[in-house]
Amino acid sequence: MLQKEVAERLAAPPGSKTYGILSVFLQAYYDIEYLFTVNENVFTPPPKVKSAVVRLTRNSVQQLDCDEVLFKTIVKTAFNQRRKTLRNALKSIAPSPALLAGELFDLRAERLSINDFVNLTKLFTV
Repeated sequence: MLQKEVAERLAAPPGSKTYGILSVFLQAYYDIEYLFTVNENVFTPPPKVKSAVVRLTRNSVQQLDCDEVLFKTIVKTAFNQRRKTLRNALKSIAPSPALLAGELFDLRAERLSINDFVNLTKLFTV
């Protein structure tokens, strides 16, 4: 059981407002199900926030198909400036400016799936 807002972040799909660093890192290795909300009135004393129950099930990924340290750096950097496109957010860590060409870099981080981030990491290692 977690605070409802945290549980929503964990289970958020790409493209949603709550999808972020935590979503990407956990969903890379776990299948996450938001099960139900727990109202504050079931606790004594009642907290000021709602809670939620989530189920994390380990998926089949033992290791990502890329450099995992670089993957973490790219995800963090991409979400640090959430409203910027990937081209602008990743400019500081790109090995060369030419690497940032293409339609993928016109997107914002919250639009990318786990596989997109893995593929992006592979581009940065070439």
